[in-house]
Amino acid sequence: MAKQFDTITDDHRQFIEAQHMFFCGSAAVDGRVNVSPKGMDSLRVMGPNRIVWRNLTGSGNETAGHLKSVNRMTLMWCGFEVRPLILRAYGTARTLHPRDAEFAGLNAAFPPSDGARQIYDMTVEMMQTSCGYAVPQFDFAQDREVLTAWTETKGPEGIAQYWHDKNRTTLDGHPTDILTDA
Repeated sequence: MAKQFDTITDDHRQFIEAQHMFFCGSAAVDGRVNVSPKGMDSLRVMGPNRIVWRNLTGSGNETAGHLKSVNRMTLMWCGFEVRPLILRAYGTARTLHPRDAEFAGLNAAFPPSDGARQIYDMTVEMMQTSCGYAVPQFDFAQDREVLTAWTETKGPEGIAQYWHDKNRTTLDGHPTDILTDA
């Protein structure tokens, strides 16, 4: 039932743009595999083999550390609402930090946030669809405002301190290359 594609088709793009959430999977050579749900307005399909997504400040920073070790990433979307479909993008990604020249231009494609921690610029090598018939159907209620409010309360200095305290290494001790002024 699964089908593979060399590029992101128009149908894939439309499906991705209709979703409220996606999942990112990454792993280093050793240690834990990370699968993380992502939401908010944080992903853009930039072309037939390119996706960029902005990583906002959170409790962990696994993807950045994993990509330093092994440059591979999987993104997955599930059709929770009407259309039963699972869509995966397999590829490699570059980690861009606020200090990197390309960060500001890509970050401008998203709503402003002091919590913008990294942007991942993914080269998609393969797309795969599968039926999604066993994925439960849910109705979308609304985006949560908790992270936005938390970020605004912390402010830029508080975010920098949080990065220093919580985001410099992965759970397995791999460095994430995040720089802080704290």
